Amino acid sequence: MDAQLKRGVLDACVLAVLRRGESYGYRLVRDVGEIIDVSESTLYPILKRLESGGLVTVRSAEHNGRLRKYYQITEAGERRVREFLEEYRTLMKVLRQIEGEDHHE
Repeated sequence: MDAQLKRGVLDACVLAVLRRGESYGYRLVRDVGEIIDVSESTLYPILKRLESGGLVTVRSAEHNGRLRKYYQITEAGERRVREFLEEYRTLMKVLRQIEGEDHHE
């Protein structure tokens, strides 16, 4: 898969999981991992990028004596998911046309 495309897909998967509610790193690795293979070393740069882009907010709270970062999707993040889905629908339409052309040969 093209790196740029994969990056967009990973971003959308993280945002989609956060639509369910606030979450933290380890749980996000598990939940996003149910959709697409992702490691902690991949996830944290994605979260940082999403935060920098205003697509998620982060708060720290103590949990079992340690600080844990909790991530929450923003309205901009919600818009990004909707945009991704629209782009996906457009791409699928194009792919169906390409597949249809292959059957005519």
